[in-house]
Amino acid sequence: MEVTLLGTGAPAGLPRPACPCAACASALGPDARAATAVLVDGALLLDLTPGVAFAAARAGHSLGGVRQVLLSHPHDGPAVEVPAGLPQPGRVPDGRELALLTGHRVRAVAMDAGGTGYAVTGPDGQRLLYLPPGGAPAGLEEPRAESYHLVLADVVARPDALARLRAVGSAGPTTDVVAVHLDHDVPPGPETRRRLAAAGARAVPDGSTLTVGVYEDVPDVPRRTLVLGGARSGKSVEAERRLESFPDVLYVATGGTRGGDFEWAARVALHRDRRPGSWRTTETTDLVPLLGRDGPPLLIDCLSLWLTDAMDAVGAWDDAEWAGGGEKLLRERVRELTDAVRATRRTVVAVSNEVGSGIVPATASGRRYRDELGRLNAAFAAECEQVLLVVAGQALVLRG
Repeated sequence: MEVTLLGTGAPAGLPRPACPCAACASALGPDARAATAVLVDGALLLDLTPGVAFAAARAGHSLGGVRQVLLSHPHDGPAVEVPAGLPQPGRVPDGRELALLTGHRVRAVAMDAGGTGYAVTGPDGQRLLYLPPGGAPAGLEEPRAESYHLVLADVVARPDALARLRAVGSAGPTTDVVAVHLDHDVPPGPETRRRLAAAGARAVPDGSTLTVGVYEDVPDVPRRTLVLGGARSGKSVEAERRLESFPDVLYVATGGTRGGDFEWAARVALHRDRRPGSWRTTETTDLVPLLGRDGPPLLIDCLSLWLTDAMDAVGAWDDAEWAGGGEKLLRERVRELTDAVRATRRTVVAVSNEVGSGIVPATASGRRYRDELGRLNAAFAAECEQVLLVVAGQALVLRG
């Protein structure tokens, strides 16, 4: 089964007409995208968009063989003219299946928002799933779940849609996940590709033809990632974004609770509110056992607070205790942690503060903490496939 992406952009396209934003201004060449429309084996057209006939011609295809046109979402703009020779577009009721004379079977998939998804099975048995913009499948159940060779979805706006598919086995390690309905929420080019790769997905230029089931170069999601950054740099948001397309994430909060500290409680509440509802949370600094057990991905936020607890435990703030064995004990605890990171089989994303580039702390204990956090970050980073530095909300890839 061959799929040609006549467009891969949001319904308004990318760049959006008359939009002055930086993302639209830089959406040029292969990063410019028409509204998403998908041609399947020249016989089935998913979504009728403006200029679709010209897009097909540019991709070396004709719409003359199209036998069915299906819409996945309401068209909010001006009426789209149906090119001569194309059948009138329609939508399949949720749960119903349509059989084409070409041997394709199309089943309508219910969404949790407006629109209809389409599961297409080709004559060769290959399966693809096409989801509308802003939509995620509703009511997925594991015993009934189909596995798909290709998923076309709004990965940027609805990463939880991919998480739902992965949770029931509909999207697996070899599923080719291609982002469509791309909008100006993310700067195009390298930043879009970086974010998608972290989710195990990719983007392709308009006009690309994919053969379902033969794509083998699925992006590898790094097993261990360290995200560094200063205060309010966006490092926690970046870390959370990297796992929001995966189900059953365990959020490891190393800060614990601070009774009576309302400002700290507000910070914790902010973090909790933006996490996906399917994630679980544990408050602990005992990271080594978690890293040693099999289980869902871990998001550790953050190593800075882990270090504070470890330095408390060894008496690092007292010069005498530090010199009398505290320093050695801390080195052992850091080594135990990094050894566990090296040996872990879980996907891990850890957050830490990058310090030492500003004012030198006025106290000996402050300088000690700064130095030890720098050493911890370096040791932890050495065990990670990917290391990022977040500055002003922008992620710079240091490794991976």
